[in-house]
Amino acid sequence: MSNTLVSNEIVLEPNDHKRLSSLCGPFDDNIKQIERRLGVEISYRDNHFKVLGKSQQAVATSELLKLLYIETQPVKGQIPDLAPEKVHLAIQEAKCLEQAEAGKYGKEVHIKTKRGVVKPRNPHQSQYVQNIVSHDICFGVGPAGTGKTYLAVASAVDALERQEIRRILLTRPAVEAGEKLGFLPGDLSQKVDPYLRPLYDALFEMLGFEKVEKLIERNIIEVAPLAYMRGRTLNDAFIILDESQNTTVEQMKMFLTRIGFNSKAVITGDITQVDLPRGARSGLRHAIEVLKDVNDISFNFFNANDVVRHPVVTRIVMAYEEHEREQEILREKKQQAMREQQNNNQPSGGKSSG
Repeated sequence: MSNTLVSNEIVLEPNDHKRLSSLCGPFDDNIKQIERRLGVEISYRDNHFKVLGKSQQAVATSELLKLLYIETQPVKGQIPDLAPEKVHLAIQEAKCLEQAEAGKYGKEVHIKTKRGVVKPRNPHQSQYVQNIVSHDICFGVGPAGTGKTYLAVASAVDALERQEIRRILLTRPAVEAGEKLGFLPGDLSQKVDPYLRPLYDALFEMLGFEKVEKLIERNIIEVAPLAYMRGRTLNDAFIILDESQNTTVEQMKMFLTRIGFNSKAVITGDITQVDLPRGARSGLRHAIEVLKDVNDISFNFFNANDVVRHPVVTRIVMAYEEHEREQEILREKKQQAMREQQNNNQPSGGKSSG
């Protein structure tokens, strides 16, 4: 890749002082964040912007500025402030556009919901969504914050609104994440709700609270713990198993054999965050080994670079991954030393006296 710096100039129309102020942020904070994250220099006068950087970064940054300027369009006569989260996600997408192969990332599937269009933010997310569309069973494996569950729920909502399926079923194993929650009060629904809250949150964001409540009342959307899947056959459904690293081998097999005709299943999880009792094997780890060569099943693996939350989350995930690698190397060295010691302690061969 050439290191030659290029200058890219764009004009943002219309020339609206308030919208330009929202784009740049207070004290140019948004511009400074874009410069720092994408490795470019941005200068501007009125609505004329100049981007200086390597060719791909300059192009990606110019497209980013255009997209962010669109986000400043008035809503009910008010110019919206660009929230830091929106700028961060847009930067994440621009970095991936700059890194992706030309033309490949631009073919991603956009998911349409009542609240707007949900689109992949990086190449791994793009491939994940494409595989959800084209496969009956799709696994999404990776750290928190990579969009595994969110994109799966968005795909389910999209399939329901296009009447490709008749119902959505969201499930996850009810396993405490290290804490003992004790005897929870309330009826059965209230007892399992804390485990299923992330799934509800994604639905509320895409459909709105009232619409979700109505669909749940009509059993078009069902949110239930994994134990309730036993003995059922699910036809014409979009089924999402979340936090699947906390399933046992038996539970995973049970879930995968529930899938009926015209149904689609997405299984998400993070194999580095298993909360099962000591000695119990993760059903997700086992499924990856057993099903890796089965046709019509897709496996999608995310890494720290795919995290679309606060930038520090990416660094946290990477630090943990590096620590795990170091610990694995130490374990291998210890095992090797033990094997060598055992070999050295073995008596030399020879015939015993009769």
